[in-house]
Amino acid sequence: MRITRLVQLAACAAFVAAATPLGAAPVTVKGEVVDVACYTKNHANKGEAHKGCTEDCAKKGKPLALVTADGSVYKIVGDYAANDNAKLIPMLSVPVEATGEVTEKDGAKELKVSAMKKAS
Repeated sequence: MRITRLVQLAACAAFVAAATPLGAAPVTVKGEVVDVACYTKNHANKGEAHKGCTEDCAKKGKPLALVTADGSVYKIVGDYAANDNAKLIPMLSVPVEATGEVTEKDGAKELKVSAMKKAS
């Protein structure tokens, strides 16, 4: 009877472990923070020449994204996108390194940033 009970407990533990999603491993992505709408309209809407527009949109709480050198786009979500992008304003239109969890929503990549710094 004790063995049967141990087997039941082990099976239950295995079920719970299998049902619990593993957290995504943090990744570091290098690129530039851009306004999603402007960049979607024209991929040239980035860099120092577009910084003023990007900053205006960011301060209004518009969605921002990190665009990599190969053109991959990661919409920035989480704490860094909160409070009208307050943490992102100093990081606009310069090369950055962002660390966080990458997920996918509606076919688009999202990056929940846990740390960001200007790239050297």
